[in-house]
Amino acid sequence: MAKILVLGGGVIGLSAAMMLARQGHSVTVFEHDSEPLPASPEEAWRAWERRGVTQFRQPHFLHPSVRHLLDSHLPGVKEALLRVGCVTFDRLATMPPSITDRMPRAGDERFTTITGRRPAIEYAFASVAETQIPVHRGASVEGLLEGPSARKGIPHVAGVRTLDGEEVFADFIIDAMGRHSKLPSWLEGAGGRPPIEEAEISGFIYYTRHFRSATGVIPLYRAELLTYFHSFSLLTLPGDAGTWSVTVFVSSDDQPLKKLRDPKHWTALVAACPLHADWLDGEPITDVLPMGGILDRYRRFVVDGVPVATGIVSVGDSWACTNPSLGRGIAMGLMHALGTVEVIGQHLDNPLALALAQDSMTETRVTPWYRNTIEIDRRRIARFNALIEGRPEPQPTDPRAHIASALLVAMMYDADLYRANAEISSLLELPQEVMARPGLVDRIMEVA
Repeated sequence: MAKILVLGGGVIGLSAAMMLARQGHSVTVFEHDSEPLPASPEEAWRAWERRGVTQFRQPHFLHPSVRHLLDSHLPGVKEALLRVGCVTFDRLATMPPSITDRMPRAGDERFTTITGRRPAIEYAFASVAETQIPVHRGASVEGLLEGPSARKGIPHVAGVRTLDGEEVFADFIIDAMGRHSKLPSWLEGAGGRPPIEEAEISGFIYYTRHFRSATGVIPLYRAELLTYFHSFSLLTLPGDAGTWSVTVFVSSDDQPLKKLRDPKHWTALVAACPLHADWLDGEPITDVLPMGGILDRYRRFVVDGVPVATGIVSVGDSWACTNPSLGRGIAMGLMHALGTVEVIGQHLDNPLALALAQDSMTETRVTPWYRNTIEIDRRRIARFNALIEGRPEPQPTDPRAHIASALLVAMMYDADLYRANAEISSLLELPQEVMARPGLVDRIMEVA
C-alpha cells in the first residue's frame, strides 16, 4: 500500500483519489478552496464558492462515456447523482424528425447518461468521496519537496510544502489542480525542464442563462444539443432538479453580438430560432452569464523521450484543457484519471517507468480527443469569422475534415449514421475508429 497525495478536490481529483483508494492505497486530497461541502445540492448552487473552477456555474454535461466509467469504477457516485436530482438522459432523444427510422438497435443503452449542473455534480462526487478518503479543504500548496532522483538530471518529487509551511511527504503525487495548476513553474524551480506546452485562445464568447421548470419537466428536444447557425451556435443542456441551460456562443470578434449580455437581446435571439424558442418557457434563475477568453492548452511532461520529473503526474485540466462548447472536460478528465490510476497500479515501484507509461497512455487514449476538439473549434471559429467579415465560408481541405462535415449533414437523415456521430460526440469511440468501419465513409458520402 502506497501513500498517495492528490492535489485538487474537484471532480477529477476526487475521482482519481477514490479509484486509487479502491486499489488499497492510502490517499489524501488537498483542495485549495476552503469552503466545506454545502449542506444540500441547492445550497451548492446558491452559495458554494469554488474559485478554482472558473466555469462553476456555466453549463456542464456528463457524456455517456462518463456514465460507463461510473458504472465500472466509481460505485455509489451514479446513485449520489440521482439523489441530488441529476437526470437520466438518452442521447438519442435528440434524433431529428427528418429520420423516420425509429427502430431500436442493439446497444442503444450505451447512449444513456446522467447529468446536471456543475454544483450538483461536484456535490454528489464530493459527498461520496468524503466518506472514503480524507479531503482537506483550504490546504494550499506552494511548492514541491525533492527526493533522491530515479535518474540523474531528473528531479524526483517526494512531497509538497503547504502555505502554512507544513511538509507533507508521499510515495506519489497527482496534480489535479485544474487550469490554474502551477506545476510547470514548480518543476522549473526544482531544476526540471519545462514541459512541452501548446496554447491558444479559442476565440469564443459564451452567453448562458439557466431556467427552472414549474412542472419539473424540461422542454422537448427538437434539435441537437448543440446546433450550428451561420454566425452563432446554440447549446441546450438538461440540468438537475427541473432546470436547464441555454447558451449562445459567438466569435469574440463579433462586436454587435456582444449585446447578448443584455437579457432583452439574448431572449430575442433565442426566440427567433423556431426549434429552440420553447427553451425560454421557464423561470429564469440567473441573469445572462458571459464567459470568454477561454484557453485551449496542452502540456506534455515527457520531452525527447525523457520525463520532466518523476514522482508526480498531471491529470485532467492540469494536463490539457479545452473550451467548454463540446462539454468534454469532465469526460476527458475522467478518462485520463482512470488511465493514470491503471498505470500507477502497474509501475508504482519504478518512478521512471511510471512517468513514461503515463505519458504513453495519455498520448494514446486522451490526446486524440484533445486534438479532435481543437480541430472542431478551429473550423467553427473560422466559419464564424468568415461570415462576420463577408468572406465565403471556408471549405474543408483535409479529407478527414471533409468527411466529418459530411457526417454532420448525413446524420440528419440516417439513423445509423446518427448513432455513429453520437458515438463520437459522446466520447465512446474515437473518430478514426468509427470511420474505419467497413462501408461507413461510403454511406456518409452517399447520404450527404
